[in-house]
Amino acid sequence: MSRYIGAVCRLCRRAGEKLYFKGDRCYTEKCAIERRKYPPGQHGQGRGKLSDYGVQLMQKQKVRKPYGLAERQFRKYFHEAERRKGVTGEVLLQLLECRLDNIVSRMGFSGSKRQARQLITHGHFLVNGRPVNIPSYIVKAGDVVEVKESDREINAIKESLEKVVHRGLPSWLDMDFANFKGKVLQIPSREEIQIPFEVQEQLIVELYSR
Repeated sequence: MSRYIGAVCRLCRRAGEKLYFKGDRCYTEKCAIERRKYPPGQHGQGRGKLSDYGVQLMQKQKVRKPYGLAERQFRKYFHEAERRKGVTGEVLLQLLECRLDNIVSRMGFSGSKRQARQLITHGHFLVNGRPVNIPSYIVKAGDVVEVKESDREINAIKESLEKVVHRGLPSWLDMDFANFKGKVLQIPSREEIQIPFEVQEQLIVELYSR
């Protein structure tokens, strides 16, 4: 399956705001958008206003790229959200938030979603006591995610956990830091989904409804 392997800072500059691909680095002056607040490319500084379609497309890209999804994957999530009860845009964000790679990142086991996917595919995590190595696995309310006991000395995991203690957790998650274990208390409401940049999910619905 295809995946983006280019420079992620270009994506932030294209969107015109931080999308927080690189975790804590994005909060420092080293962030590329702090130094070059214009789109990438030879004509980046001379680009004009986006059309209505361009605005909708940008919203979709802003959401899709940070979750590390290809277009086909993202469209599949959208159709699943349409099929389920509730507001389509909100259900879409809930599905994305409940991916295992996002849960691992939110709980603080990794510094970014990219790192979370790597740790999961290498088999370092259990869900309800069973090994899961699929980053797209959908975690449900009541599920317990933990690091395998044999892998709890991995420096990347320990360092990330130390940082999340100070950063804080979303209200819909609970952590037992001493035992490298976290629990999903409930599926997050729209208000509980803490995306660090502005998202207008209705524009995504309008884009796919064309």
